[in-house]
Amino acid sequence: MAKKFTDLMARRSPESLERVDAIYQKLRAEMPLHELRQAQELSQDTLAKALHVNQAAISKMERRTDMYISTLRNYIRAMGGELEIIATFPDGQVKIENFAN
Repeated sequence: MAKKFTDLMARRSPESLERVDAIYQKLRAEMPLHELRQAQELSQDTLAKALHVNQAAISKMERRTDMYISTLRNYIRAMGGELEIIATFPDGQVKIENFAN
């Protein structure tokens, strides 16, 4: 007999739920641009309209491995976010302020 997914989830231990949440948070913290856009429930077309470019430009941008910081900042802002540049060193992190505007 089939079991309901909600019933299976309800029987999970607190430790199991914590592990799942940790994995979820890690995956949410590190993702490529196209997955970030999808997580925000935005289509390429919607984002293209917000940036006043065509959909193909968004597709190309999401595949790039190198771009201007201003381009990335505009992409993030079009999704409702703000871009922060953080340098990570063995003894800590530093927020780089040169690019904030």
